[in-house]
Amino acid sequence: MSKAYADREVWFFTGSQDLYGEETLRQVAEQSEAVVRALDESADVPARVVWKPVLKDADAIRRAMLDANAADNVLGVITWMHTFSPAKMWIAGLDALRKPLLHLHTQANVALPWDSIDFDFMNLNQAAHGDREYAYLVTRLGVARTTVVGHVSNPAVTRRIGTWIRGAAGWAATHELRLVRFGDNMRNVAVTEGDKTEAQLRFGVAVNTWGVNDLVEVVEKVDDTDVDALVAEYEESYDVVAELRRGGDRHESLRYAARQELALEAFLGEAGAKAFTTNFEDLGALRQLPGLAVQRLMSKGYGFGAEGDWKTAVLVRAAKVMGQGLAGGASLMEDYTYDLTPGQELILGAHMLEVCPSLTTSRPRVEIHPLGIGGKEDPVRMVFDADATEGAVVVSLADMRERFRLTANVVDVVAPPAPLPHLPVARAVWRPRPDFPTSAEAWLAAGGAHHTVLSTAAGIEAFEVFAEIARTEMLVIDESTTRRAFADQVRWNAAYHRLAQRL
Repeated sequence: MSKAYADREVWFFTGSQDLYGEETLRQVAEQSEAVVRALDESADVPARVVWKPVLKDADAIRRAMLDANAADNVLGVITWMHTFSPAKMWIAGLDALRKPLLHLHTQANVALPWDSIDFDFMNLNQAAHGDREYAYLVTRLGVARTTVVGHVSNPAVTRRIGTWIRGAAGWAATHELRLVRFGDNMRNVAVTEGDKTEAQLRFGVAVNTWGVNDLVEVVEKVDDTDVDALVAEYEESYDVVAELRRGGDRHESLRYAARQELALEAFLGEAGAKAFTTNFEDLGALRQLPGLAVQRLMSKGYGFGAEGDWKTAVLVRAAKVMGQGLAGGASLMEDYTYDLTPGQELILGAHMLEVCPSLTTSRPRVEIHPLGIGGKEDPVRMVFDADATEGAVVVSLADMRERFRLTANVVDVVAPPAPLPHLPVARAVWRPRPDFPTSAEAWLAAGGAHHTVLSTAAGIEAFEVFAEIARTEMLVIDESTTRRAFADQVRWNAAYHRLAQRL
């Protein structure tokens, strides 16, 4: 069975102690191996789950956690106290752990064998109180974790574990992420600012800036034969308008877009970067604001933020990784304008050029149109409607001085109520939950950014896991949100996070 993260592992640690004797410990090992096999064979679990020998003392626990920290391919660890494992043994190990943690509260059997239970059975199957002892210690230490309860034969359990793995994969992706800013952010804009040093501490991402003309030099060196090949790919993959096709009046604009894509991918590859930003106010000697090139690179998994918005680029990259192997996609997005028909309100999201085609299963159309800002040549872009998707999510990342805040709204992407023949950009139309007035008021109260990632693959639960691992505030707007409760949460969170900062 192919897994989305085929080169990644999750280590499974079972807790016990020497008190029970060799026969019981042998059964503990056998039963925990069976649990791991069930997880590893589940289609819901997108990474390999690897069984590790039963942990019975503090030194072994600490060493196991340090080994997990040191293994670059390990996304996180799952722990289960099959029997009673005195939790003081876990202090040093949990204190040393730097990988995401999932506490699986389960047991080997589904139903109890009521007619045959004896005390040997009770000695072997003690997770009901063994996990409580362990969870007390995890809580006392303040270790961030996700807890999943239930038998591994239950699809609800494997789905939640799979979602946790996706959140952990997003966390790993940001910690491996280098981000290239081509120029600075848009002048006088507040929300695209942010503390890049704190972002590296909190999310692991390295954010640095290069001059736009450094990219121009690479654009100018792109080989014509490579451009020919990429243009041919465009004409095969998309509905390219006649004026851009070979022999068309504006074919050179398509060729220049191809040069930009080839140069950007080469530049990012040389820098070891999987995310980047551009800014229409800072284009140097570039002839076009990159549009088609950015859309294509996002479809390959790169994170992107417009107007120098590196925080959104980080989110797009995380969403790409968390949604790997799922239907749908992720893209830079911006709430642009509303349909305020009472009871039928909709949000039309788009951007100047840069919406990722992973949001559609249709065949995009490649067009060229004027752009009223930037002062450059008309840019080439893909135009399409995002596919209808229930339970998508729109997420922003904002710097709130003493912390970062994720604001997320669960939305239902819908087909546009009517064609949009004169809108020359890719777009998505969605109905926010619980309703438009509550959603918009809550978003504004939270100070959510206007640049977001729209994810139709990874859902709200994966972002919640990511936020928990990152110890980052997350405000969720969904079908259960009310104005009063959300306003209270914003106030309580402000007090909590300011008190919780280190002195």
